[in-house]
Amino acid sequence: MTTSNIAWDEAFCSEGANCFRFGRDASGRAYIGTTATGEYVTDSIEALRTLIFAVKAGAADHLLA
Repeated sequence: MTTSNIAWDEAFCSEGANCFRFGRDASGRAYIGTTATGEYVTDSIEALRTLIFAVKAGAADHLLA
């Protein structure tokens, strides 16, 4: 799959210009990628939903300390 087949949302950027973006393709796959390298990870929409709910619930809070 080429990145041209992925419909990317607008990137989320921090002050240091570390940008991440979400996307999906026509097959229903979800993507999280960086704008700096163009690299991304992909999984199902359900897996992305589970990840987002877990992060919102605090599962990654220890990474911010």
